[in-house]
Amino acid sequence: MDETAIQLNINGLNKLSSGDPDRNLLDCLRVEMGLNGPKYGCGLAQCGACTVLIDGSPARACVLRTRHAEGHKITTLEGLADPETGKLHPVQAAFLEMEGAQCGYCTNGMVMSAIALLEQNPSPTDTEIRLALRHNLCRCGAHTEIIASVKRAAQNMEASK
Repeated sequence: MDETAIQLNINGLNKLSSGDPDRNLLDCLRVEMGLNGPKYGCGLAQCGACTVLIDGSPARACVLRTRHAEGHKITTLEGLADPETGKLHPVQAAFLEMEGAQCGYCTNGMVMSAIALLEQNPSPTDTEIRLALRHNLCRCGAHTEIIASVKRAAQNMEASK
């Protein structure tokens, strides 16, 4: 094994990254691992397009060094659907149902942040949703639909218990 190789757990699978351990995780995920859910937006951790879940918490992959993700569970948009059935995660399904995306560029970050919110707070208020998503920018103005999507996901997740 290469001395710079890093073992990563991505979407429940162990993957070996042999690239520069100091490059950002976003480059590792997109270029080396072929996962295009997280998007490059600003490169400064300010827009949220690159959001992934690290041990269930939202993290900006554009500024997180790959070596810092070693030993943690990384979840990307591609890892949300049920691998056996292809059934979408309830948040993904709600975004489709409520038309929570226009251009789709912010959708990755919105979905990942919404999942983290709903894991902590299964019945958030509109204000709590806005606070949880405040670091994710949507330039299309789909904010009303995004809030409705998160509320629908919360309802669907509660109903499925």
